[in-house]
Amino acid sequence: MTTRGKFTLLLASLAMVALSALLVSEPVSAAGEGKVTGTIKLDGTAPHQKPIDMSKEPSCAAQHSTPITTETVMGSNGGLQNVVIYISEGLSGAAATAVASQPQEINQKGCQYLPHVVAINPNEDMKVLNSDQTSHNIHPQPKNNHEWNKSQPPGAAPFDVKWEAEEVAIPVKCNIHPWMRGYIAVVKGPYAVSDDKGNFTLNNVPPGSYTLTAWQETYGTQTQKVTVAAGKPATADFTYKAK
Repeated sequence: MTTRGKFTLLLASLAMVALSALLVSEPVSAAGEGKVTGTIKLDGTAPHQKPIDMSKEPSCAAQHSTPITTETVMGSNGGLQNVVIYISEGLSGAAATAVASQPQEINQKGCQYLPHVVAINPNEDMKVLNSDQTSHNIHPQPKNNHEWNKSQPPGAAPFDVKWEAEEVAIPVKCNIHPWMRGYIAVVKGPYAVSDDKGNFTLNNVPPGSYTLTAWQETYGTQTQKVTVAAGKPATADFTYKAK
């Protein structure tokens, strides 16, 4: 083989190596992301939730076919709803500073906060909406973030807010409708809020060993160690004792 031919073959080989590295790098990264799934259970009988009298706000009362109650302990079939699950130790690098691509929302509808519990990353956009035909005055009461309250009349455009510091969890109230209560949990990295059956999934968790924390507004926090392998789901179940 001539020198020119050898040089051409070398260039072709280098090009193939570079192309292979490019094609392999992205799938490996994506496949390396794991997830954590689990269930939050309540051991015992859930406390009775008090009915809410909305008669002073007929436009809201008319939106509910059945009486609305407080939401401090919710769930079905032994599952515990509205529990925030997040990684409290072990997360580093880009995973600890990532934010969701779409803003989280808290909507004032039927004189309730929907959802009752919102989880969000620091510096992630949160959209506040008013879907009612009455004014609301949304008033978060943080300890680690800037406190504010803002009126939002019916038909007003949504507005955006951000939270700079971690805080679990910020209570939210309405200065006009005292029964309205909600929470905003500001956490770093992947997070989830359990559904009505207590199920949750944390996506995009890099391989590693972590401390997982679950927070519930009545029963407080629990922690658990978990190890996530590349591309494989880990499991973590929590049980709260009813009181």
